[in-house]
Amino acid sequence: MMQHHNQTPAERRPERQGQPLSVVLAGGGSAGHVSPLLAIAAAIRKQQPGAGIVAVGSRGGLEETLVPAAGHELAFIERIPLPRRPSADLARLPVRMRQAVTTAKAILNNAGADVLVGVGGYVCTPMYLAAKSLGVPIVIHEANTRAGLANRVGARFTSHVGTAFAATKIRHAHLVGMPMRADIAGLDRAGARAGARERLGLDPELPTLIVTGGSLGALRLNTAVSGALSALSAAGIQTLHITGKGKPVLNDDGTTLAAPLYSQREYVDTMADVYAAADLLLCRSGAGTVSEVAAVGLPAVFVPLPIGNGEQARNADELVRADAAVLVADGDLDAAWIERELVPLVLDGPRLEQMGAAAARHGIRDAAERMADMVFAAGGTPSA
Repeated sequence: MMQHHNQTPAERRPERQGQPLSVVLAGGGSAGHVSPLLAIAAAIRKQQPGAGIVAVGSRGGLEETLVPAAGHELAFIERIPLPRRPSADLARLPVRMRQAVTTAKAILNNAGADVLVGVGGYVCTPMYLAAKSLGVPIVIHEANTRAGLANRVGARFTSHVGTAFAATKIRHAHLVGMPMRADIAGLDRAGARAGARERLGLDPELPTLIVTGGSLGALRLNTAVSGALSALSAAGIQTLHITGKGKPVLNDDGTTLAAPLYSQREYVDTMADVYAAADLLLCRSGAGTVSEVAAVGLPAVFVPLPIGNGEQARNADELVRADAAVLVADGDLDAAWIERELVPLVLDGPRLEQMGAAAARHGIRDAAERMADMVFAAGGTPSA
Protein backbone atom coordinates (compact mmCIF):
# COMPACT_ATOMS: atom_id res chain seq x y z
CA MET A 1 0.00 0.00 0.00
CA MET A 2 2.82 2.40 0.82
CA GLN A 3 3.66 3.00 -2.83
CA HIS A 4 0.32 4.73 -3.30
CA HIS A 5 0.87 7.60 -0.87
CA ASN A 6 2.14 10.14 -3.39
CA GLN A 7 -0.23 9.21 -6.17
CA THR A 8 -3.31 11.18 -7.12
CA PRO A 9 -6.71 9.48 -6.95
CA ALA A 10 -6.74 9.28 -10.74
CA GLU A 11 -3.37 7.51 -10.73
CA ARG A 12 -4.53 5.07 -8.04
CA ARG A 13 -7.80 4.39 -9.86
CA PRO A 14 -7.17 4.99 -13.57
CA GLU A 15 -10.44 3.30 -14.48
CA ARG A 16 -12.29 6.20 -12.81
CA GLN A 17 -10.61 9.08 -14.64
CA GLY A 18 -13.21 11.61 -15.72
CA GLN A 19 -15.78 10.25 -13.28
CA PRO A 20 -17.18 12.30 -10.40
CA LEU A 21 -15.30 12.25 -7.13
CA SER A 22 -16.19 9.70 -4.46
CA VAL A 23 -16.07 11.29 -1.02
CA VAL A 24 -16.40 9.63 2.38
CA LEU A 25 -17.24 12.02 5.23
CA ALA A 26 -16.64 10.89 8.82
CA GLY A 27 -17.84 12.32 12.11
CA GLY A 28 -20.90 12.42 14.26
CA GLY A 29 -22.46 12.01 17.64
CA SER A 30 -23.49 15.63 18.10
CA ALA A 31 -25.01 18.37 15.97
CA GLY A 32 -21.65 20.14 16.22
CA HIS A 33 -20.18 17.41 14.01
CA VAL A 34 -23.16 16.36 11.90
CA SER A 35 -24.23 19.86 10.80
CA PRO A 36 -20.90 20.86 9.19
CA LEU A 37 -20.57 17.37 7.69
CA LEU A 38 -23.91 17.74 5.92
CA ALA A 39 -23.11 21.30 4.85
CA ILE A 40 -19.84 20.17 3.27
CA ALA A 41 -21.64 17.29 1.53
CA ALA A 42 -24.24 19.70 0.13
CA ALA A 43 -21.53 22.06 -1.15
CA ILE A 44 -19.71 19.16 -2.85
CA ARG A 45 -22.91 18.03 -4.54
CA LYS A 46 -23.76 21.60 -5.59
CA GLN A 47 -20.44 21.89 -7.44
CA GLN A 48 -20.38 18.28 -8.66
CA PRO A 49 -23.93 16.82 -8.64
CA GLY A 50 -22.70 13.33 -9.50
CA ALA A 51 -20.20 13.11 -6.66
CA GLY A 52 -20.44 9.97 -4.56
CA ILE A 53 -21.18 10.70 -0.90
CA VAL A 54 -20.95 8.20 1.96
CA ALA A 55 -21.11 9.39 5.56
CA VAL A 56 -19.59 7.41 8.44
CA GLY A 57 -20.89 7.67 11.99
CA SER A 58 -21.78 5.60 15.00
CA ARG A 59 -25.05 4.08 16.10
CA GLY A 60 -27.08 6.19 18.49
CA GLY A 61 -25.73 9.52 17.26
CA LEU A 62 -27.73 12.26 15.56
CA GLU A 63 -26.27 11.16 12.23
CA GLU A 64 -28.44 8.05 12.37
CA THR A 65 -31.48 10.19 11.53
CA LEU A 66 -30.01 13.36 9.98
CA VAL A 67 -27.78 11.76 7.34
CA PRO A 68 -30.48 9.56 5.71
CA ALA A 69 -32.90 12.51 5.93
CA ALA A 70 -30.42 14.49 3.83
CA GLY A 71 -30.39 11.71 1.24
CA HIS A 72 -26.93 10.29 1.88
CA GLU A 73 -25.75 6.73 2.47
CA LEU A 74 -24.60 6.09 6.05
CA ALA A 75 -22.07 3.50 7.20
CA PHE A 76 -21.30 2.71 10.83
CA ILE A 77 -18.12 2.20 12.77
CA GLU A 78 -17.66 1.44 16.46
CA ARG A 79 -17.13 4.43 18.71
CA ILE A 80 -13.75 4.12 20.39
CA PRO A 81 -13.27 6.72 23.13
CA LEU A 82 -9.64 7.08 24.10
CA PRO A 83 -9.33 6.47 27.87
CA ARG A 84 -7.31 9.12 29.69
CA ARG A 85 -6.04 6.82 32.46
CA PRO A 86 -5.15 3.13 32.91
CA SER A 87 -8.24 0.92 32.76
CA ALA A 88 -9.64 -2.23 31.22
CA ASP A 89 -10.83 -0.12 28.30
CA LEU A 90 -7.30 1.14 27.75
CA ALA A 91 -5.99 -2.43 27.74
CA ARG A 92 -8.54 -3.39 25.08
CA LEU A 93 -7.87 -0.27 23.00
CA PRO A 94 -5.26 -1.72 20.57
CA VAL A 95 -7.49 -4.65 19.57
CA ARG A 96 -10.60 -2.50 19.26
CA MET A 97 -8.71 0.09 17.23
CA ARG A 98 -7.33 -2.56 14.84
CA GLN A 99 -10.86 -3.90 14.33
CA ALA A 100 -12.20 -0.40 13.71
CA VAL A 101 -9.43 0.37 11.22
CA THR A 102 -10.27 -2.85 9.36
CA THR A 103 -13.92 -1.74 9.17
CA ALA A 104 -12.82 1.73 8.06
CA LYS A 105 -10.67 0.29 5.25
CA ALA A 106 -13.64 -1.75 4.03
CA ILE A 107 -15.84 1.37 3.98
CA LEU A 108 -13.26 3.35 2.01
CA ASN A 109 -12.67 0.51 -0.45
CA ASN A 110 -16.39 -0.20 -0.94
CA ALA A 111 -16.97 3.49 -1.69
CA GLY A 112 -13.99 3.67 -4.04
CA ALA A 113 -13.06 6.70 -1.98
CA ASP A 114 -11.01 9.41 -3.61
CA VAL A 115 -11.02 11.60 -0.50
CA LEU A 116 -11.82 11.18 3.20
CA VAL A 117 -13.26 14.22 4.97
CA GLY A 118 -13.18 14.16 8.78
CA VAL A 119 -14.99 16.63 11.03
CA GLY A 120 -13.91 15.15 14.36
CA GLY A 121 -15.32 12.74 16.89
CA TYR A 122 -14.51 9.20 17.93
CA VAL A 123 -15.12 7.60 14.53
CA CYS A 124 -12.51 9.77 12.85
CA THR A 125 -9.37 8.27 14.39
CA PRO A 126 -9.76 4.82 12.76
CA MET A 127 -10.94 6.46 9.53
CA TYR A 128 -7.81 8.63 9.40
CA LEU A 129 -5.54 5.64 10.11
CA ALA A 130 -7.29 3.60 7.42
CA ALA A 131 -7.06 6.40 4.86
CA LYS A 132 -3.37 6.88 5.64
CA SER A 133 -2.79 3.15 5.16
CA LEU A 134 -4.67 3.06 1.84
CA GLY A 135 -3.18 6.29 0.51
CA VAL A 136 -6.55 8.06 0.39
CA PRO A 137 -6.12 11.85 0.72
CA ILE A 138 -7.50 13.33 3.94
CA VAL A 139 -9.31 16.64 4.46
CA ILE A 140 -10.12 17.83 7.99
CA HIS A 141 -12.46 20.42 9.43
CA GLU A 142 -11.97 21.44 13.07
CA ALA A 143 -14.98 23.25 14.51
CA ASN A 144 -13.66 24.20 17.95
CA THR A 145 -11.05 26.62 19.21
CA ARG A 146 -9.43 23.69 21.03
CA ALA A 147 -8.80 20.98 18.45
CA GLY A 148 -10.03 17.50 19.31
CA LEU A 149 -7.70 14.54 19.66
CA ALA A 150 -8.90 12.71 16.53
CA ASN A 151 -8.32 15.75 14.33
CA ARG A 152 -4.92 16.39 15.88
CA VAL A 153 -3.99 12.83 14.91
CA GLY A 154 -5.41 13.23 11.40
CA ALA A 155 -3.61 16.54 10.83
CA ARG A 156 -0.31 14.64 10.92
CA PHE A 157 -1.32 12.97 7.65
CA THR A 158 -2.51 15.94 5.57
CA SER A 159 -2.02 19.63 4.84
CA HIS A 160 -5.73 20.09 4.01
CA VAL A 161 -7.01 21.33 7.38
CA GLY A 162 -9.76 23.92 7.71
CA THR A 163 -10.73 25.62 10.97
CA ALA A 164 -13.83 27.52 12.07
CA PHE A 165 -11.84 29.91 14.27
CA ALA A 166 -8.62 31.80 13.69
CA ALA A 167 -7.47 30.98 17.24
CA THR A 168 -7.51 27.19 16.70
CA LYS A 169 -4.09 25.60 17.11
CA ILE A 170 -3.72 22.56 14.83
CA ARG A 171 -1.17 21.57 12.19
CA HIS A 172 -1.65 23.07 8.71
CA ALA A 173 -4.61 25.18 9.89
CA HIS A 174 -6.41 27.27 7.27
CA LEU A 175 -9.23 29.53 8.48
CA VAL A 176 -12.34 28.65 6.45
CA GLY A 177 -15.17 29.30 8.93
CA MET A 178 -17.95 26.94 9.98
CA PRO A 179 -19.81 25.08 7.20
CA MET A 180 -23.51 25.74 7.74
CA ARG A 181 -26.88 25.21 6.12
CA ALA A 182 -27.45 27.24 2.97
CA ASP A 183 -30.61 28.88 4.36
CA ILE A 184 -28.56 30.29 7.25
CA ALA A 185 -25.43 31.13 5.25
CA GLY A 186 -27.55 33.07 2.75
CA LEU A 187 -29.92 34.69 5.26
CA ASP A 188 -30.94 38.33 4.80
CA ARG A 189 -32.15 39.06 8.33
CA ALA A 190 -33.87 42.33 7.54
CA GLY A 191 -35.60 40.98 4.46
CA ALA A 192 -36.71 37.78 6.18
CA ARG A 193 -37.79 39.32 9.52
CA ALA A 194 -41.49 39.87 8.82
CA GLY A 195 -42.08 36.38 7.43
CA ALA A 196 -40.02 34.73 10.17
CA ARG A 197 -41.95 36.49 12.93
CA GLU A 198 -45.25 35.52 11.37
CA ARG A 199 -44.21 31.85 11.14
CA LEU A 200 -43.07 31.90 14.78
CA GLY A 201 -46.27 33.60 15.97
CA LEU A 202 -44.52 36.83 16.99
CA ASP A 203 -45.61 40.45 16.75
CA PRO A 204 -43.96 42.07 13.71
CA GLU A 205 -43.04 45.30 15.53
CA LEU A 206 -42.16 44.58 19.17
CA PRO A 207 -38.58 44.32 20.46
CA THR A 208 -37.86 40.61 20.39
CA LEU A 209 -35.71 38.40 22.59
CA ILE A 210 -35.25 34.77 21.63
CA VAL A 211 -33.76 32.36 24.14
CA THR A 212 -32.35 28.96 23.24
CA GLY A 213 -30.19 26.45 25.04
CA GLY A 214 -29.87 24.27 21.95
CA SER A 215 -31.72 21.06 21.18
CA LEU A 216 -31.10 19.72 24.69
CA GLY A 217 -32.09 22.96 26.41
CA ALA A 218 -30.26 24.72 29.22
CA LEU A 219 -31.70 24.65 32.73
CA ARG A 220 -29.79 27.77 33.80
CA LEU A 221 -31.24 29.81 30.92
CA ASN A 222 -34.73 28.40 31.44
CA THR A 223 -34.73 29.24 35.16
CA ALA A 224 -33.34 32.76 34.72
CA VAL A 225 -35.76 33.68 31.95
CA SER A 226 -38.81 32.31 33.72
CA GLY A 227 -37.91 34.44 36.75
CA ALA A 228 -37.56 37.60 34.67
CA LEU A 229 -40.80 37.43 32.68
CA SER A 230 -42.52 40.24 34.54
CA ALA A 231 -39.58 42.58 33.87
CA LEU A 232 -39.44 41.61 30.20
CA SER A 233 -43.17 42.02 29.57
CA ALA A 234 -43.30 45.30 31.56
CA ALA A 235 -40.62 46.67 29.23
CA GLY A 236 -42.71 45.70 26.18
CA ILE A 237 -40.29 42.97 25.10
CA GLN A 238 -41.73 39.84 23.52
CA THR A 239 -39.84 36.66 24.35
CA LEU A 240 -39.75 33.39 22.44
CA HIS A 241 -38.30 30.77 24.75
CA ILE A 242 -37.00 27.59 23.09
CA THR A 243 -36.73 25.36 26.14
CA GLY A 244 -35.28 22.14 24.71
CA LYS A 245 -36.96 18.86 23.83
CA GLY A 246 -38.84 17.43 26.79
CA LYS A 247 -37.99 20.45 28.95
CA PRO A 248 -41.03 22.74 29.02
CA VAL A 249 -40.96 25.40 31.73
CA LEU A 250 -43.80 24.63 34.15
CA ASN A 251 -45.59 26.32 37.01
CA ASP A 252 -45.58 24.73 40.45
CA ASP A 253 -48.90 23.06 39.64
CA GLY A 254 -47.48 21.38 36.53
CA THR A 255 -49.13 23.68 33.99
CA THR A 256 -47.07 25.31 31.25
CA LEU A 257 -45.68 28.69 32.27
CA ALA A 258 -47.50 31.57 30.60
CA ALA A 259 -47.08 35.35 30.71
CA PRO A 260 -47.86 38.42 28.58
CA LEU A 261 -45.66 38.70 25.48
CA TYR A 262 -44.14 35.30 26.26
CA SER A 263 -44.31 32.05 24.31
CA GLN A 264 -42.37 28.86 24.63
CA ARG A 265 -41.57 25.97 22.35
CA GLU A 266 -39.55 22.88 23.09
CA TYR A 267 -37.84 22.95 19.71
CA VAL A 268 -37.68 25.01 16.50
CA ASP A 269 -36.16 23.27 13.48
CA THR A 270 -35.96 26.42 11.34
CA MET A 271 -33.07 28.28 12.95
CA ALA A 272 -32.95 30.69 10.01
CA ASP A 273 -36.37 31.97 11.17
CA VAL A 274 -35.07 32.32 14.74
CA TYR A 275 -32.07 34.34 13.58
CA ALA A 276 -34.22 36.56 11.35
CA ALA A 277 -36.92 37.16 13.96
CA ALA A 278 -34.67 37.99 16.94
CA ASP A 279 -33.38 41.43 17.83
CA LEU A 280 -31.17 39.70 20.39
CA LEU A 281 -30.37 36.03 21.05
CA LEU A 282 -29.67 34.66 24.54
CA CYS A 283 -27.89 31.34 24.09
CA ARG A 284 -25.01 28.98 24.82
CA SER A 285 -21.80 29.50 22.84
CA GLY A 286 -21.27 26.26 21.01
CA ALA A 287 -19.03 26.62 17.98
CA GLY A 288 -21.91 26.29 15.53
CA THR A 289 -24.09 28.89 17.23
CA VAL A 290 -21.24 31.40 17.53
CA SER A 291 -20.33 30.97 13.86
CA GLU A 292 -23.94 31.23 12.68
CA VAL A 293 -24.82 34.40 14.60
CA ALA A 294 -21.65 36.01 13.24
CA ALA A 295 -22.46 34.97 9.68
CA VAL A 296 -25.97 36.45 9.83
CA GLY A 297 -24.99 39.53 11.87
CA LEU A 298 -27.15 38.82 14.93
CA PRO A 299 -26.32 40.40 18.34
CA ALA A 300 -26.05 37.77 21.06
CA VAL A 301 -25.63 37.30 24.79
CA PHE A 302 -23.55 34.15 25.28
CA VAL A 303 -23.73 32.01 28.41
CA PRO A 304 -20.91 29.46 28.01
CA LEU A 305 -21.56 25.95 29.21
CA PRO A 306 -19.40 25.65 32.36
CA ILE A 307 -17.88 22.24 31.63
CA GLY A 308 -14.76 20.93 29.97
CA ASN A 309 -11.79 23.24 29.49
CA GLY A 310 -13.67 26.45 28.83
CA GLU A 311 -14.17 25.69 25.13
CA GLN A 312 -17.44 27.60 24.86
CA ALA A 313 -15.99 30.75 26.42
CA ARG A 314 -13.11 30.59 23.94
CA ASN A 315 -15.56 30.15 21.06
CA ALA A 316 -17.24 33.45 22.00
CA ASP A 317 -14.04 35.38 22.70
CA GLU A 318 -13.54 36.95 19.27
CA LEU A 319 -17.09 38.31 19.05
CA VAL A 320 -17.03 39.56 22.65
CA ARG A 321 -13.75 41.41 22.08
CA ALA A 322 -15.24 42.95 18.94
CA ASP A 323 -18.27 44.25 20.92
CA ALA A 324 -20.47 42.05 18.73
CA ALA A 325 -21.67 40.00 21.70
CA VAL A 326 -21.91 40.03 25.48
CA LEU A 327 -20.66 37.17 27.64
CA VAL A 328 -22.11 36.30 31.05
CA ALA A 329 -20.82 33.44 33.17
CA ASP A 330 -23.29 30.63 33.78
CA GLY A 331 -23.21 31.25 37.52
CA ASP A 332 -23.98 34.95 37.05
CA LEU A 333 -27.06 34.52 34.87
CA ASP A 334 -30.23 34.95 36.90
CA ALA A 335 -33.46 36.93 36.75
CA ALA A 336 -31.82 39.97 38.34
CA TRP A 337 -29.06 40.01 35.69
CA ILE A 338 -31.64 39.83 32.92
CA GLU A 339 -33.62 42.71 34.44
CA ARG A 340 -30.52 44.82 35.06
CA GLU A 341 -28.44 44.13 31.93
CA LEU A 342 -30.42 42.36 29.25
CA VAL A 343 -33.69 44.34 29.27
CA PRO A 344 -31.91 47.67 28.54
CA LEU A 345 -29.86 46.00 25.81
CA VAL A 346 -32.93 44.64 23.98
CA LEU A 347 -34.38 48.16 23.98
CA ASP A 348 -31.17 49.83 22.75
CA GLY A 349 -31.69 49.75 18.98
CA PRO A 350 -28.55 51.71 18.03
CA ARG A 351 -26.31 49.45 20.15
CA LEU A 352 -27.90 46.31 18.72
CA GLU A 353 -27.32 47.66 15.22
CA GLN A 354 -23.64 48.27 16.01
CA MET A 355 -23.30 44.80 17.54
CA GLY A 356 -24.91 43.16 14.52
CA ALA A 357 -22.62 45.00 12.10
CA ALA A 358 -19.58 44.01 14.16
CA ALA A 359 -20.71 40.38 14.20
CA ALA A 360 -21.16 40.36 10.43
CA ARG A 361 -17.62 41.67 9.95
CA HIS A 362 -16.34 38.55 11.72
CA GLY A 363 -18.76 36.14 10.06
CA ILE A 364 -17.89 33.77 7.23
CA ARG A 365 -20.78 32.69 5.01
CA ASP A 366 -19.01 30.53 2.41
CA ALA A 367 -17.20 28.05 4.68
CA ALA A 368 -18.92 25.01 3.14
CA GLU A 369 -17.80 26.09 -0.33
CA ARG A 370 -14.25 26.67 0.91
CA MET A 371 -14.21 23.16 2.35
CA ALA A 372 -15.59 21.72 -0.89
CA ASP A 373 -12.78 23.45 -2.80
CA MET A 374 -10.30 21.84 -0.40
CA VAL A 375 -11.87 18.44 -1.06
CA PHE A 376 -11.62 18.87 -4.82
CA ALA A 377 -8.00 20.03 -4.51
CA ALA A 378 -7.11 17.00 -2.35
CA GLY A 379 -8.85 14.71 -4.82
CA GLY A 380 -7.09 16.20 -7.82
CA THR A 381 -10.37 17.40 -9.32
CA PRO A 382 -10.82 21.09 -10.10
CA SER A 383 -13.85 22.69 -8.44
CA ALA A 384 -16.63 23.99 -10.64
